[in-house]
Amino acid sequence: MTLKDFRAFFNNQLINLYPKKEVDAFFFRTIEALLQLKLMDFFTNENEIIKEKDLQTLKTIVSRLQKEEPIQYILGATEFYGYQFNVNSNVLIPRPETEELVSWVLEEVKNTEEELKVLDIGTGSGCIAITLKKELSYLEVNAIDISEKALETAKNNANFNQADVKFIQHDILSDKRLDCTFDIIVSNPPYVRELEKKEMKANVLNNEPHLALFVEDDNPLVFYERIADFGIKHLNKNGLLFFEINQYLGQETKQILMEKGYKNSILKKDLFGNDRMIKANL
Repeated sequence: MTLKDFRAFFNNQLINLYPKKEVDAFFFRTIEALLQLKLMDFFTNENEIIKEKDLQTLKTIVSRLQKEEPIQYILGATEFYGYQFNVNSNVLIPRPETEELVSWVLEEVKNTEEELKVLDIGTGSGCIAITLKKELSYLEVNAIDISEKALETAKNNANFNQADVKFIQHDILSDKRLDCTFDIIVSNPPYVRELEKKEMKANVLNNEPHLALFVEDDNPLVFYERIADFGIKHLNKNGLLFFEINQYLGQETKQILMEKGYKNSILKKDLFGNDRMIKANL
């Protein structure tokens, strides 16, 4: 089968499941990862015969896409803030909204040449912590997660990106304290309510870790409350707290921070116009 023929096969198998633009994106992402061919390479090599071994691997990818498995998990990697991250079913796939959160943190601290101590709570793949360290090498970055498997993935990503980040297994819902304080705490905790599942795509619901996604409808802000309490004990004077938040609960999250004594809270929208981030300080 030639590359041109495989593209036709790829489209025919997936066009009823995904929008055409998404199918095209999947195709070029796949051939770049498996055959090291970029978009322009395809058009100059479209009549090239695909090796049988490669063809079988490519067809397996198509089969997995037909089951609505995320392309990032299938290929085992994704890009975040220009850096490559390994991802698997133990960690969430990093989103563009989280890149915006990272940009906000960097904007706040980029002119401070001090060795600020940062803590990323619920690090998952490590994308927030590692990116902060890569962008501002003078930051002392720490990251915690309850999941041992997630931490293993994060450590591998730190090694791959040559980022010096300290990872700690810790349950933020426990009362256990850490033996240090921080200048910045940043977190993208679980915030999707059970009632919002109907709004989510099957590829997310059936593949990404529910532990990192969902909270109970009757206590949707539990992580924000606990992290805010944690910050009171672990943030230095004038320390900053950054959250990615549920778009429907922006004012409620802001109210929690105010009641716990945080000041100067700012609610910020994401690129889609949804309330998505909050910054406050002690």
